[in-house]
Amino acid sequence: MLAGQSPSAVSQSVEETLRHAHRSLVLLAALLLTAAVAVIGWGLPFVTLRFMNEASLQAGSALRLAVSALSGQLKRYEPLPALIADHDDIKELLTRPADQGLRMAANVYLREINALLRSSDIYVMTMDGETIAASNYDDPATFIGQNFSYRPYFQDAAQGRQARFYALGTTSAKRGYYFASPVSVAGSIRGVIVFKVDIDAIEDSWRGGEYKIIVNDPEGIIFMSGSPAWLYSSVLPLTRERLARTAQSRRYSDAVLRELPIERSRLASHALMRIAEPDGAREYLALSQYVAEADWTVNVLMDTGSVHSQARTAIAALVLLICVAGLAGGVLIQRRARLNERIEMESRAKAELERRVEERTADLARVNLELRKTQADLIQAGKLAGLGQMSAALSHEFNQPLAAAKTYADSAALLLDRERYDDARGNLARISSLIDRMASISRHLRNFARKPNEKLAPVSVEEVLLDTLEIVSARLATARAEVVSDLGSPPPVVRAGSVRLQQVLVNIISNAADAVEGLDDRRIHVNARREGERVVVEVRDHGPGVQPAIAERIFDPFFTTKGVGKGLGLGLSISYNIVKDFGGNLTVSNHPEGGAVFRIELDAAAAQQEAAE
Repeated sequence: MLAGQSPSAVSQSVEETLRHAHRSLVLLAALLLTAAVAVIGWGLPFVTLRFMNEASLQAGSALRLAVSALSGQLKRYEPLPALIADHDDIKELLTRPADQGLRMAANVYLREINALLRSSDIYVMTMDGETIAASNYDDPATFIGQNFSYRPYFQDAAQGRQARFYALGTTSAKRGYYFASPVSVAGSIRGVIVFKVDIDAIEDSWRGGEYKIIVNDPEGIIFMSGSPAWLYSSVLPLTRERLARTAQSRRYSDAVLRELPIERSRLASHALMRIAEPDGAREYLALSQYVAEADWTVNVLMDTGSVHSQARTAIAALVLLICVAGLAGGVLIQRRARLNERIEMESRAKAELERRVEERTADLARVNLELRKTQADLIQAGKLAGLGQMSAALSHEFNQPLAAAKTYADSAALLLDRERYDDARGNLARISSLIDRMASISRHLRNFARKPNEKLAPVSVEEVLLDTLEIVSARLATARAEVVSDLGSPPPVVRAGSVRLQQVLVNIISNAADAVEGLDDRRIHVNARREGERVVVEVRDHGPGVQPAIAERIFDPFFTTKGVGKGLGLGLSISYNIVKDFGGNLTVSNHPEGGAVFRIELDAAAAQQEAAE
């Protein structure tokens, strides 16, 4: 209990905390009940609409596939009547329709074509509508002798138009899609040829699927369906006008037409149909598309039972989640009440703990002072380490120019003794140039750890190689190595810094000279070529190559395979970072015929200029 409080005061505080917790639990239960009712009343329609939107997208895809399949199936046969109408035997038959020999020849020809194309029937009619030749000439239900002048496809074709029509055959009692074409002889229409396509195979592919697919004519009568019980039913009221138009064309022969028992409704923008079936009424989401060239409407019906089931499941899950959240809230309220009770009893312990914390804080302040001093010492040590690396780099990079300068100085002394003053001046000029190069190298090594100040510009690989060979000439002479270059014609120009690129080549060629020293083949090949918008410079030696374990670390700082005093392991590391600064890449590999190959990839100067423009 708190200092200065009596036991009875502490007990009253605890009882007040428990009463407050009880009131909170009652309020939480009321809120949960309200939330559950709101979710069921308002959330269910919203969630149902969400699932209906998803179902509509799926049904829309199925509708597009169905329309595409139907159109593709029919378009296979569309040009065939006109092709058959152009056959000489057909034209000759319509010129002499009474010739029995011509009729028999046409019958045999049409039967062969019908079997080859796997169509339903093909037949020829004269201008009065009488059928004089047919592929089913030898069947009991042959079309020969039948008159189909009442069919719209005959009337359109007789007037010179390509015609389409779908109907139930009056003779065969089989449904089909009819293509008709006029037969012209010497510029005059002498008859009509008809091509009938069976549609049963298309319907078979619709049965047993997730969706019900139906095709209805302009009067609303279902002509094709995956559900045979719906055939010749109408999705529209069968008014007197609709029945009269249907009877005039005898589209459905003697089939009994009836209205499909449909109750229509909407959910937002979605059309719903409730259809009475023997096993009970079912609600469907209906999507339709009118196909103008076939003059029918394709409908996809999706049973919404799964949509409503998913919506109810989602709402049930949400209500359950609210209940779980309420239960968690109740547990939290109870635990908080117990926690407050414990807080009342542990207040004195807390006061004691605070006192001890103050003592520990004072000790921690002293430790922090010592830690800051240690951090300052570490920073100073890091600075000294960086200065040491820079000194080592300067020593490594100045070694070769200094050796060359000494050679020129010794040579100049001999030339002065021999009074060859012009040659001596040339050597002094070379020494001055080397000193300038060492100053430039020093500046670039100083900028190695930060972004260089030197701007990138077009640099000739040929000029850089010539300057490089001048610096490493003494090292090459010592190793008795020979540089063989092939820079192409014209030599490529890269986007780089001249001095730093020269520094890279000095390091790589010097390492190549070390690799071939003492060997029979001391050639060092330097090649350059253009590859797209990049320039590749390769330096290959005929030495022992690079071991796989070494290749992984060869560009690391201070890694070297040379003996003590012969290298610090900084040259390739510096070269690698210089090439990266140019936006290029430096890699090493082994040549199939032996030796190491250092590959430098840089941007071509021309490609960079075009990109800038």
